[in-house]
Amino acid sequence: MLDSKLGILALISDAGAVVLFVLSVLLFFSIMSWAIIAFKFGYIRKSLKESNAFLDYFFEVYNAEKAFAKSEEYRNGSIPKIFRSCYIEYKALDGKVDIRHARARIALAIKREANAENKRVASLVPFLATVGNTAPFIGLFGTVWGIMTSFHAIGSMQSASLPAVAPGISEALIATAAGLAAAIPAVMGYNYLTQKIALIEHDIDLFSVEFVELFFNEQEVQQG
Repeated sequence: MLDSKLGILALISDAGAVVLFVLSVLLFFSIMSWAIIAFKFGYIRKSLKESNAFLDYFFEVYNAEKAFAKSEEYRNGSIPKIFRSCYIEYKALDGKVDIRHARARIALAIKREANAENKRVASLVPFLATVGNTAPFIGLFGTVWGIMTSFHAIGSMQSASLPAVAPGISEALIATAAGLAAAIPAVMGYNYLTQKIALIEHDIDLFSVEFVELFFNEQEVQQG
């Protein structure tokens, strides 16, 4: 096992400048992809957990002031953020407009915050799609270059023996493997994260509509 690892490292160190550049790009893509996957996994998991906890409390107490105070404990949840923006906007109106006008203002505030939250949740994830789509082709470029190196060696040495073609073929295979190693986790991470992001966006849409109706129906009852 150790000998095989040393052999791979030796092949990489002996690779040409173009293949080394390709491997460097793919290594950068791979590191960035894993960092994004780890960060967004934790961020989205926390957002879903805190949003669900806040919703349970919100529908239990059915009181805007208590829910606002409780929402301070759920700073990472998407739905608590939406609720806070709505409540702050409502308090800013302070009865200066009628219920119908206030409903429109609150709906606009919710839509604005929902759009901002959707962008925050989805940020960085498109990079994974970019890596998944481009990394195999970057690896393929290294593969083609390695094969070209092999043909050049054959022409220079006037021989198709293994010593003549092995370095170029090895570079080609390493570039191919590196491209797949960068692309596969990126695609899997992208598919998983986009599924969770779609769930968050769906929850935000449902809460936005239901909250406006519930909140202002309560206000209308109180004023009536």
